[in-house]
This record gives sequence, structure tokens and C-alpha cells, in this order.
Amino acid sequence: MEFPDVELEAHTGGRVSPARVPKAVVYFFPKAFTQGCTRETIRFNELYPRFREKGYEVFGVSTDGVETLRKFAEKHKVRFKLLSDKEGRLAAQLGILRPTGTAERVTYVLNNGEIIHVLRGLKSADEHADKALELA
Repeated sequence: MEFPDVELEAHTGGRVSPARVPKAVVYFFPKAFTQGCTRETIRFNELYPRFREKGYEVFGVSTDGVETLRKFAEKHKVRFKLLSDKEGRLAAQLGILRPTGTAERVTYVLNNGEIIHVLRGLKSADEHADKALELA
């Protein structure tokens, strides 16, 4: 299955479509500054150099606005781009938009825009980073 080619605004400025990145890990998190999402983002940040060694770029996506994501990234010294899916368009296309307007906690491993692995329903939010690294 192909990952939708949707450009999202990054917390660093500019727009990015993860589908156009040769190797990417895209993790959706419901809300910045919440306990689970914070642990998950910190773990991806800790493992980020290992993803890069394997040639992967990491993107965190939520329906939070860009300014919220920028503050979240600054507070936790996030080294990869956090992308705002403010209207939930990408999450809706993937079938992971909740009635609350937030995205489910789901991680996608992509190779040239093709979804090669989907991680969902893990017991702990920070497990997503470790499992994604195993599969990358």
C-alpha cells in the first residue's frame, strides 16, 4: 500500500511529504505534551542516530498546530521534524483519525513511499520507536 502524498507543515518551517522520502519512519501521536506522546517522542529522539545509520528519516505527526509542535520540539530538543496534520487530512486518508479529531498512535515504516510495516496497538507508547528500529 502506498503512503498518501500529502505535504504537511514542519515545526522547523517549510512543507514535507514523507511519501517522497526514500526511507522514512512516520509516527502519529495524539497530542503534544501528554505523557505517552512525550515518552514516545523522547524515545524516537534517543534512537534517531540509529535510524539515520540505517538511512531512515523520522517524522512525528499530530493534529496539533505548528506552534505547539515547535514548543514541544524545543522543550525536548527533538532532532527530526514534527509535522502538523492540523485538519487531520492525512490521518483521515490513512483511516486513523479519531472522532475527537486526534490521530491514533500508529507508526509506519516506508520505503520509497510504500508502506512496508504498520505498528499499532502496542502496550506502551515508547515501544513504537524500538519496534520501528527493529523493522527498519
